[in-house]
Amino acid sequence: MNDAAPRLAAPAETLLGAPLPVRIRAWDGSEAGPLGGPVLVLNNRRALRRILWKPGELGLARAWVAGDLTVDGDLFELLDRVGGLLWERDREPEPAAAKDTRPAALLRDPRARAAVRSLVGLARPWTKPAPPPEEAGRRGGPRQPRHSRVSDRQAISHHYDVGNAFYERVLGPSMVYSCAYWTPGGSLEDAQQDKLDLVCRKLALGPGDRLLDVGCGWGSMALHAAREYGAKVTGITLSREQAAYARKRVAEEGLADLVEIRVQDYRDVKDGPYDAVSSIGMAEHVGADRYRTYARSLYGLLRPGGRLLNHQIARRPEPDEEAYRIDAFIDAYVFPDGELSPLGTTVGELERAGFEVRDVEALREHYALTLRAWVALLEEHWEEAVRLTSPGRARVWQLYMAASALAFEHNRLGVNQVLAVRTGTRSASGMPLRAREWPQ
Repeated sequence: MNDAAPRLAAPAETLLGAPLPVRIRAWDGSEAGPLGGPVLVLNNRRALRRILWKPGELGLARAWVAGDLTVDGDLFELLDRVGGLLWERDREPEPAAAKDTRPAALLRDPRARAAVRSLVGLARPWTKPAPPPEEAGRRGGPRQPRHSRVSDRQAISHHYDVGNAFYERVLGPSMVYSCAYWTPGGSLEDAQQDKLDLVCRKLALGPGDRLLDVGCGWGSMALHAAREYGAKVTGITLSREQAAYARKRVAEEGLADLVEIRVQDYRDVKDGPYDAVSSIGMAEHVGADRYRTYARSLYGLLRPGGRLLNHQIARRPEPDEEAYRIDAFIDAYVFPDGELSPLGTTVGELERAGFEVRDVEALREHYALTLRAWVALLEEHWEEAVRLTSPGRARVWQLYMAASALAFEHNRLGVNQVLAVRTGTRSASGMPLRAREWPQ
């Protein structure tokens, strides 16, 4: 008898305390839940086991990455319907009983315990599935302290050293992996070039100016600053694959006299002073405990009057900052050890380092548009993306980017460009008297 979906739906609604937000389809072809819209497909019993062994976002993510869980229909719509429930539940403190791996041990309500027992029976055999191989933190050897030079290098390698060809399919020809700067009806390529140009104009770059591009990625910012503004650029990254790709681009464009690409930690740069520093989408990797070191390091590398453009994702402040927890899926599959801070915290740390903050521009909606464009590129080149990495890796990126787009759209995340100046006893910044009249 094909009745797995109804047998799933009833206990699931008990645990959720609400009707199912989407229709579900079980491994036997049965369905339950509201009609219309996308369908969440449990392709096998292992999908249910993954969710029960790790209730919440991480269990669902493991099932998705492994291909045990898929979607028939619009992924964005499904995540939008389901995400609110997960978002609120994952913000709650983890119960003390969580050390016990039996799901029923986490629950005190007799009805909830009965619902879990019903689901456990449906999921048998009751064996714990191994995490998908794409999950970080499964390597051998002693674990490094968070945000040491070694652990940062490992985290960056996990995220970026998955093949430059894969990123070409996802990011497009610009190879810019940060929020673009859109105009209505514009293309992704135009929006990325406009973002790079905006950064250069905010930094007031000119011929011969020394620019340090921290977290230079595949070299797009360094190339733009050298080609369009005549700046002498030092780009640093911890990814050897990125560095090799960026150096090849520099050589092909004949800009080797203006651009140097290094595999180097920002803490090891000693050849200041620079006229300007750009840090675009890199500070999310720094970590709260190291942020003051980061800010002071960049301050020390600038000449008096030199400018910093810090382009960084921000989270919303928590009522109780101790309640903040790193996103389990992002930490396990996307950005190991990545941490997000509220905008106010970032501005405060820059000021404590000695910077004068001169401008803050919020680009939240721009990042949602950028992520949707990347998802479209990934899905357009899906077969190639899978061939270049793995099915699981492609699914990681699809889920990560789609969920992130919704987080920006719903104001759970923001992204901001903070322009700061190393001033002396008197302002030597050359800032325009009228805000944002950046030189053309």
